[in-house]
Amino acid sequence: VSFSYPGAEEPVLRDISFTLYPGQTAAVIGSTGSGKSTLADLLLRLHDVGEGAIRVGGVDVRTLTQQELRERIGCVPQKAFLFSGTIADNLRHGKKDATDLEMHHAAAIAQIDDFIREHKKGLDAPVSQGGGNFSGGQKQRLSIARAVIKEPDIFLFDDSFSALDVKTDAALRRALREQVVRPAKLIVAQRVSTILDADLILVLDEGRLVGAGTHGELLETCPVYRAIADSQMQREGA
Repeated sequence: VSFSYPGAEEPVLRDISFTLYPGQTAAVIGSTGSGKSTLADLLLRLHDVGEGAIRVGGVDVRTLTQQELRERIGCVPQKAFLFSGTIADNLRHGKKDATDLEMHHAAAIAQIDDFIREHKKGLDAPVSQGGGNFSGGQKQRLSIARAVIKEPDIFLFDDSFSALDVKTDAALRRALREQVVRPAKLIVAQRVSTILDADLILVLDEGRLVGAGTHGELLETCPVYRAIADSQMQREGA
């Protein structure tokens, strides 16, 4: 796949190719401006590719309606958004007929169920427009629960873990790995710690795929990845 914004001199992405299988977790990492979020936008058809094709289950996404595509993908954007109403109303945006048990199960995977159960109104706790009465991390976890309850073919996490502390991030990823087994998961990330256990890490640099492999393999073979990992570990150690 290659893609250029209209009027741009240089492609944002060029010659990107990879395969993600059901049950696998792939992660995309790279510096700011490397094309990570553009890749996510192309999967959602916010833009269409310039060259090549993106296929979901062997089907070119351009032959699917937006609704058909969105039904197959559970997307959690970087900036979580909640609708006014209740927690249950928000979770049922993922699945209209979700039972209380299903909502609590999805919330447990998203590491937000304790908060819901401790609230005196539980699933009926009020949510203001945009989720203004919740913290950034709470909003993010509720939006993840909303995607989990949908049971999509593909999860797309677009830098969805950045609002979470490292401990919650790790617990949430462990729950996803152990309890959400069938779907494919694509994680766009900034933190190396978020993607250590991914089956496949894709390293973007100025719109090109400069590395693909596991964390251990990329530390050995990809200078760009090694530089990102080193800089983050130095910051954490400081």
